[in-house]
Amino acid sequence: MRFDLTPFYRSTVGFDRLFNMLDQAGGVDSAPSYPPYNIERTGENAYRISVAVAGFAENELNIEVKENTLTIRGEKQSKTEEKAGQVLYQGIAARAFERVFQLADFVQVKGAKLENGLLHVDLVREIPEAKKPRQIPIGGSRVIEAQVETKNAA
Repeated sequence: MRFDLTPFYRSTVGFDRLFNMLDQAGGVDSAPSYPPYNIERTGENAYRISVAVAGFAENELNIEVKENTLTIRGEKQSKTEEKAGQVLYQGIAARAFERVFQLADFVQVKGAKLENGLLHVDLVREIPEAKKPRQIPIGGSRVIEAQVETKNAA
């Protein structure tokens, strides 16, 4: 079931990304299934995305991060060399693909490696000190003493 979010686009400012994500979530039925992938939590603030890219070399893969969006693309280089045999069945897909992942705020890509036909992208959430919760000490007596000292000085 799809909902028309057009009225919200006309009456809000700055929520474009939220409505785009809702639009994408509504179209889950038509989501591409190639290549398959896993998302795992490897630590309290660490994650890993593993994408099955069998048959792709490192130079045929592209990873890009832009505005909280991680995009992984793969495109086979055209082969000009002739193979010695004839393919009777091709079960290993070699078609171009693009996988897009929405990243939460403060999630950064730390690295990527290609290993045994899997592309591993390591992510970590690093919250800046200014955004972390902090304890505020209650110092009612110090505030009163400071006010008394300023009155006595005047």
